[in-house]
Amino acid sequence: MTVVLAGVGADSTNLGTLGPLYDNGRFEYIPIPEKTHETNESETLGTWTLSASDGTAADLTNRIEPQPVRGEQESVTGDDLETWPLHRDPNFEALTYGEHRTSGYVSRLRALEAGDVVGFYAGLRRPDGDRAHRYLIGYFTVGRVDVVTPDQPLDECESIFEAHPENAHTKRARAGRPYLEKPVVMIDGREPGGLFDRHPIRLSEYYVKSGNERAQYYLRDEISETWDVREGSKNMMYKPAYRCGLSGEAFRDRVGPLEGRTESDAVI
Repeated sequence: MTVVLAGVGADSTNLGTLGPLYDNGRFEYIPIPEKTHETNESETLGTWTLSASDGTAADLTNRIEPQPVRGEQESVTGDDLETWPLHRDPNFEALTYGEHRTSGYVSRLRALEAGDVVGFYAGLRRPDGDRAHRYLIGYFTVGRVDVVTPDQPLDECESIFEAHPENAHTKRARAGRPYLEKPVVMIDGREPGGLFDRHPIRLSEYYVKSGNERAQYYLRDEISETWDVREGSKNMMYKPAYRCGLSGEAFRDRVGPLEGRTESDAVI
């Protein structure tokens, strides 16, 4: 039994901003913009509503550059922002998550088994200008884990995608193959799981580490010790994947409830 922490959500590299964290503890989870317009995902920057206002994710930015992968760099501005699809990953309603990143993500996620936990953290910033930090925003219990690779027989790829119909990687698959020519770990979750309703847990500290010239974000010592973090870079700048030694049950107990959260639930 184990827990993997995965960095997710829109940030300054793909949306040009971070999701807000409000004074009442509520926050905005905003998926990253999709790399391609060719997806079955119905949610767009213009339909993803914000919890604290009548606005949408499109109101938080004026320019995105979602496709550095195929062809020319594409900038999306103006009215086109409204219709640009989101890469809804994780999907907290359907409890599904897919990942192709290396640097520990694929290897750590594919080793998960039913009953383990995936915790999700994102960068959030308070509207008053306080320093941004990385926060745990939710989790789900693992139900099923599959891996689809570009060199698998087509029927195997199609079968895996069919088993994860709400996954963002299924929605952008091309002719039964992964959109990117990389292995993709696909995880369907089960309850308990979901997005925190408020009071996410801060995972990062910002300081100058000995031997460095400038301050950076690092995993808090309290988190590393309490959650028995065994793999993953201490430096949080590039959203590393962390493998924790505590059980899923112990993790759920320590992070508190998904709904009805209080400030004390965010204290580690």
